[in-house]
Amino acid sequence: MKINKEDIPVIMQGPDSVIRKITGFGGMAIAFNEMPKGFDFTPFLKGLKNDSCHCPHWGYIIQGAIRLIYDDKSEEVIKTGDAFYWPAGHTAIVEEDVKILDFSPEKEFNEVMEHVGQKMAELGK
Repeated sequence: MKINKEDIPVIMQGPDSVIRKITGFGGMAIAFNEMPKGFDFTPFLKGLKNDSCHCPHWGYIIQGAIRLIYDDKSEEVIKTGDAFYWPAGHTAIVEEDVKILDFSPEKEFNEVMEHVGQKMAELGK
């Protein structure tokens, strides 16, 4: 089973950002995200438990850098060439224009993305 990035449906799009997602890969969702420097997920996670993402993610930074802030207040910067695991309980701020490929459990990812979509609509993004 395979898919080309261009065949992954766009689920959210804004100025300089594109979020693509598809499910059905063995219970996992595949996402390909492109976001500009300064993009902050924090406002879009408000209202979730601890105001953070409760979905774990595994993936690879194709280009750029992103700072993860975990519920325990620890932080790390993941950058071009890094493979990652982000456990549940985090938010993120883009440090450099970023392209990310990630794999996440479908159920949790769908819950978070639905919430993010509602928050984007509320905030007029």
